[in-house]
Amino acid sequence: MSSYGKVETEKLKQNLESQLDRLVEQLQDLENCRNELEPDEYEETKEETMEQLKELNDSLNKLVNGDISLISALGAVQLATQAAISQAFKTPEVIRLFGRREPKQLRERLNMIEQDLKLNKLSVEARDRQKAEILTALRHLKEQLTREELQFLEKHNDLSNAFKNVEFVAVTE
Repeated sequence: MSSYGKVETEKLKQNLESQLDRLVEQLQDLENCRNELEPDEYEETKEETMEQLKELNDSLNKLVNGDISLISALGAVQLATQAAISQAFKTPEVIRLFGRREPKQLRERLNMIEQDLKLNKLSVEARDRQKAEILTALRHLKEQLTREELQFLEKHNDLSNAFKNVEFVAVTE
């Protein structure tokens, strides 16, 4: 019996997610090694990675516009690449979880950030930035936010403004 492209669509989706994961890991590794690199080398490598993300996004745009059966499967990956390109998210793990539409893992990451702050592993500024990223991702995934979380986002709305150039579209399965 024919799969009507379902197998191929799933494989393409997995390949694109793998490529996104690889680029996100590359960004994370680059951030982790930032102090070991010369500023020019860091900027050049980051620029190359961002260019690869732009190319991935261009490929996704072509696929989304050319094959209607792939729109829902590729929509989340496209949103993640657009967010990364616009630099709305600075944390590669948030980009990955957002791209995979994993709100539970984003909530777990939010709890870990709060614990890291209590253990003095994270500064208040870093916690606020990461928390704002996660809450913004959750909001765009249509997750219910508490009143406190919404107030936090309002207070830290500079991250929300980073999404002004990102076009969010409805993603359906």
